[in-house]
Amino acid sequence: MPNPHRGEIEACLDGMPYTLCLTLGALAELEHAFGHDDMLALAERFQSGRLSARDAVRIIAAGLRGAGHDILDDAVGRMQAEGGAAGYVDIVARLLGATFGVSDSVRPSGSDTIAPPSSTGVRPGGSDTAPFPGTT
Repeated sequence: MPNPHRGEIEACLDGMPYTLCLTLGALAELEHAFGHDDMLALAERFQSGRLSARDAVRIIAAGLRGAGHDILDDAVGRMQAEGGAAGYVDIVARLLGATFGVSDSVRPSGSDTIAPPSSTGVRPGGSDTAPFPGTT
């Protein structure tokens, strides 16, 4: 059972439940994969709301490895999620929300895109805190 206080989520892939978690090591892996120098740049990329299918594969695979599953990106790319493409978007949105402290309302109901924080600076779910201390 996933522990939300540790940033863990559960996702069903190929009909099997998996725990996913973007640990510090998984985040470092994503920094390298996306060519970013720090976690703030990585968080800003995710907040843009525009992620490719390849981005989703990398994020889900890193989350699986962070939770202890020995699985390669290519294998994740062949897995099926409940709900098809929308299911993958849901997994990514929930995993990023659990990691960066954003509620499940990051993705508006019925939307297949991941919404960035509002221009008011208030994050979805009513929190006005930035993903990292000292940032806006």
